[in-house]
Parts: sequence; structure tokens; C-alpha cells
Amino acid sequence: MLIGPSWQKAIYARRTANLIMNGSVKGNFVDVVSGKVFPAQVDFQDGKIKAVTEISEPQERFILPGLIDAHIHVESSQLCPSRFAEIAVTHGTTAVVCDPHEIANVQGMTGIRYMIEDASRSPLRFHFTAPSCVPSTVHETNGAKLGKPEVEKLLAMKEVVALGEVMDHMAVLRDDPEMMDKIKAAKFQWKPIDGHCPGLRGKDLAKYFEAGISSDHECLSAGEAEEKYHLGMWIMAREGSGHKNLRDLLPFIKRNEFMLVSDDIQAVDLLEGHMDNLLRKAVLMGVNPVHAIRAATAWPAWHYFLPLGVLQPGKPADIVIVDDLREFRVHQVYIAGRLVAEDGKALFQVEPVKGEASLRRQDRRPEEFAPRAEGRTARVRVIKALPDQIESYRTFVELEAKDGNLLPDVDKDVLVMAVVNRYAPAPPALAFVTGFGLKKGAMASTVAHDSHNIIVVGADLDAMAEAVNRVSRKGGYIVFDGIDERSVSLDVAGLMSTSSAVEVAGRTNAAVEMLRGMGCKLPSPFATLSFQSLLVVPELKLSDKGLFDSRQMKFVDLVVS
Repeated sequence: MLIGPSWQKAIYARRTANLIMNGSVKGNFVDVVSGKVFPAQVDFQDGKIKAVTEISEPQERFILPGLIDAHIHVESSQLCPSRFAEIAVTHGTTAVVCDPHEIANVQGMTGIRYMIEDASRSPLRFHFTAPSCVPSTVHETNGAKLGKPEVEKLLAMKEVVALGEVMDHMAVLRDDPEMMDKIKAAKFQWKPIDGHCPGLRGKDLAKYFEAGISSDHECLSAGEAEEKYHLGMWIMAREGSGHKNLRDLLPFIKRNEFMLVSDDIQAVDLLEGHMDNLLRKAVLMGVNPVHAIRAATAWPAWHYFLPLGVLQPGKPADIVIVDDLREFRVHQVYIAGRLVAEDGKALFQVEPVKGEASLRRQDRRPEEFAPRAEGRTARVRVIKALPDQIESYRTFVELEAKDGNLLPDVDKDVLVMAVVNRYAPAPPALAFVTGFGLKKGAMASTVAHDSHNIIVVGADLDAMAEAVNRVSRKGGYIVFDGIDERSVSLDVAGLMSTSSAVEVAGRTNAAVEMLRGMGCKLPSPFATLSFQSLLVVPELKLSDKGLFDSRQMKFVDLVVS
């Protein structure tokens, strides 16, 4: 791993000097290679496994390899990497493969360097992928561009283990020269290429796979997963804060190799569990425990060519001790033979790197958020947001107009949504959305995948304007009911906080509780809001440039007739 300046290295060395790298643990050893479980003693020396010896005396607890999240955007946790590590390790996570394309879309190479430097301040093994789609599409405004030279530079770094998810699958299908150059650069470095192709099937899927893309985390059905798997792709079963696909993929994952991933998990959910929680859910749904454990250990390590995921002589002593193979309550966590967490408490401290918010101050007026239409009524396209999914569908609604302005219908849960360019002066892009349930006020966020312009939804225009203006001052989330507000400040790129997870989660819970009182019943309202501008998934989304049909890959009019 990259260890920043020498003084940072010295600080980390002092903090970990009292943690042993030599020792042994006893328990029921889960052999993810053979599939056997047997009482054993695991000896380690100088951070490496020295021996695994079968013993006769019965054991209560179980020994697992360190858990790996094979696909995550740490930025979505609302925590900087070091703060994320403080909590993740207590849940048995010893390594992550993270794609920093969220901060890269805001700050480019500067943002990626921030992630690597801050990650170096914790013992958690951070592995990165080189973002392949910055910007994600040409249909929205972002803050940076990573071309072939930048991607090649990233791929050459030892911290970077793959090319990040190729979200613009249309660029692959049309043999876009810039995209194909990035893919060739990854092949030249012998590094895997991650995919992102929701709903892609048949000949188009075959061409996408033949380009060299070897994984996908966007499957919505077991049938889709089967088709991709039999082509040769690794399937990642995702269970995050705003998207939960594990149950839909159960028929596939019960009988095939796969990986458990979180993709996006917020601080409030991270405090409750990470990879341990994914194992718990999988087993509760009927997945064989050893099969599930492999999906969070050996199989991710093999895919990314990491020397992790199994406990064998010579391998790193990344060890997790759990109470059983049902609840997976984590007792102890070792990374490189160092005890880094015990009974839910991290045994190390971090000093996060300060970052820049990278926000343009907004001074918006209510009338800027009024969709226009001629006549007394108009039939409009409406985004249909779904709980626990990143996809959103389209529907059509008849709305009244007054003085040339279309009016939201709060009783029918048809609210105004807007995306405001955070990088340059521009009028807001407007749409209507259903699914949020607000009866009054507004909610706004500087987290809006993938370009992270400001996104807002509201029941009245005054509250929307005020929410946008306030959130642009500090970044993060804000809920405004016309009088009071609840906010979560995200001081790094408007995406992450250097505060503790407990503080961030507390503020988030307070904001969500206020939303509940305003009528919103979504399980993860801010996560759902953030995906309404994600143009690379179906079906109807909103960018700062307008309403976008992501099936036809073109902008469409708000008013149909």
C-alpha cells in the first residue's frame, strides 16, 4: 500500500507497534479450498500464515479468511477512507476493491490521490480500480476528465488492481476508440476489467464480454446472471443501502461461483454491518455457509489476483474469528497478524486527510424550479423512483398548469425534481418524480451519481430553492420543511466527511426522521435520490442537461402533450 510522507508512516508505526504480528488462534477452521470445517490451530509469524494444524479438542468459534468487498464506492459511505476503515474492520472486512470514480468525476486525479493517501492511514487493505468512465457519459456535466494517459498512469500503480466498471457499454458496442484504448491499457498491464451492463443480453452482451470485460454487478434476475456467467463473467451479487439484488439472484448464486459486494453502503448501514451482514443475509436466504464465505474471500481474491482470501502457509495472516456460521458475529479481526478489532471495537486510531468541498455557491430563486407548459393541463413524463433499487421507471401523469407553470400534485405524490450544475452557471434541469411521498418542504443533496451535481426534490418551489442554496454552502444532504432544517455536512468533494461514522450516521438519522415526518417512507431516501441522475441504468433519469431516456440513450421532452 501507499504510505504517504515519512511522518505519516511514523505515526502509523507508533500506533501499531504494540500489536503483535506473531501468534496463534484456535477455532473451527473453514477451509474455503476444500470446503471442510475442522478444529485447528492457525500459527502466524511476521504477518504470514506459518501453519494450519488440525487439533482434536472441540472449538466454539470459527476461523475465516479476512472478508473482501470486491466492489465498493467508498465515497457512498459518506466517510473518507480512513473513517470507513474504522468501522468496516469491526465487521470482519480486511480488504476492499474500491472504484473511486465518484470523487474522480468531481476532482479527477486530485480526488483519486486523496483517496489513496487517506486510505494509507488505516490498516485496512485498500485496493483501487482505475475509473474508466470519467465523465460517465457526454449527457451531463462533471468536474474532470480521465483520458487514456491518466488511466495508464493509474493502472501502472501497485495500488490499482483493475480497470473500473465500464459503465458506458454503448461505447464498447460502437467500438469507441477512447474506451477501447483504456481497455487495451488494462490488458497490457494484465489487470481485470470490471463491467456494468444492466439488462444487456444476446449479441450485444457477447460483444461486450469479448472486449475483455470479466465481471458485472448489475444483474437484476437469475436468468440475466446465468447468461453472463456462462459467457465467462464473474457475477457480483449486490446488497447495498439503495439497491438490494441478493434475493433476486438466489437461484443463480446457490449453484454457481459469485461474489458478495455492497457497491454503495451508507454510514448508518455500515455501523450495523458490512461483509458480515451480507454473509448473514445470504445464509438466512438458504445459501450454504461455506459457499457464501467463498464469495467474500477466495473468489474475489482469485478474480483480482490478490494474495488473500485463503489461509495457507505463506499467505497474509488476515484472519476473522466469528461466533458461528449463521449470525457471523465478529469476535476478532487480524490484518497481517495484527489484532485490529475485537468485539465491535477498532484497536487503532486514524487522522483523516483534509479535503476540498469543490462546490459552486448557488443563489437560486423559486421561479427557476417551475416547469413550464402551455394551456390549462399537460400530460408529462414522470420518473418513478423505486425503494432499494437504482433503476427508475417512467410513467405519465396529467397535471394542471397555472400562469404557464406546471403544478406538482402532492396528493398523488407527483413532485418537482431538479438537477443544478455545481460546476458552472446554468439553469436547473427540471422533471417530475413519484415515489418520495413528501407532503411539504424539500430535500437536496450534493451526492448525485455519477457527476454529483446538486439534486433536489420538493413539494414546493420556495423550499427547493432554499434547500439548493443552503446545501451548496457546505455540501452534503439537507432537509428543509420551510422553517427548520436537518443537514449532513460532507466536507470532501461534497461526498464524504472526515467526521466519525457515529456522528455522520446520527446526523443522517435525524435528517431521515425529519423526512418521515414530511411524508417520505423510502428506506434510504438519500440513496434513492442520488440514483435519479444515474444515466447509465434504466429507465428515465434527470441530468443537469435535461430529462434522459436511458433505454433510447437520448433526451426527451418533459411535456408529452
